[in-house]
Amino acid sequence: MEEKEINYARLKQGGFLRQRQKEDFFSIRLRIVGGQLTSDQLRSLANAADKYGKGEIHITSRQGAEISFVELEDADAMLNELESANVHQGTCGPRVRGVVACQGDRVCTHGLIDALGIARKIDEKYFASELPSKFKFAVTGCPSSCMKPQENDFGIMGGLEPEWIDDKCTRCGLCETTCPVDAIKIENDTLYFDEEKCNLCGDCVFVCPTSAWIEVKSGYTIWVGGKVGRHPELAIKLIDIVDEKTLFEIIEKTLDFYRENAPAGERFRDTLKRVGLEKYKADVLE
Repeated sequence: MEEKEINYARLKQGGFLRQRQKEDFFSIRLRIVGGQLTSDQLRSLANAADKYGKGEIHITSRQGAEISFVELEDADAMLNELESANVHQGTCGPRVRGVVACQGDRVCTHGLIDALGIARKIDEKYFASELPSKFKFAVTGCPSSCMKPQENDFGIMGGLEPEWIDDKCTRCGLCETTCPVDAIKIENDTLYFDEEKCNLCGDCVFVCPTSAWIEVKSGYTIWVGGKVGRHPELAIKLIDIVDEKTLFEIIEKTLDFYRENAPAGERFRDTLKRVGLEKYKADVLE
């Protein structure tokens, strides 16, 4: 019987990664937004790994999961079982990859945004969208940058702009002690606030016992053009503190810009360098 030809490019689009073993084994990537799973989903993953693989699950660097040593003839059955448990197929190749996120203000005391909620919205709208090359989103709840937005094509960071009210301040010094970037100094009963140093973490607002520090606005700071790999580069800050509507407008325009200006295989950062950051800004920050 003639051996069936396998379309490996198509398989890769669905998150199938060929293994180095001579047998036709695949490591199958699964779509897990922000690394968040229910206990039922975890049990379904364990069952699938036992039944179709070698009982092993690899947690990827982007909060996903891969089940290895799956034979191609078993892949459909495994994926159908996982789909019924709300665990979905992943992707590889030149398209929007899985979105990584911290837990944001759902759990973390420093969280300024619902990072997981934003990640799920991005995933729902853009996951596996075709692009010139791979494109990675990261959402982090605050300037502690646990999810490393500066290392991703499009990074989103929660931020809070503070304001100081003199007549409410007792000069207790808690804000000065707490500020992680030394933007606040108290000398001779006078408070100095260096807005250029401020990283928009909001710690001064949260620690102040007299509400002398208040929130002016909060939202999303955007970083673009980061990447790691063999030629790593940190992302460039695009804009401080926009609202959710503006955030998604910028995402939409960014992906359109990338599609329109990049040849196949060119990473987004390289497109920005070739076409020009100012051209990009003009297109997306109208």
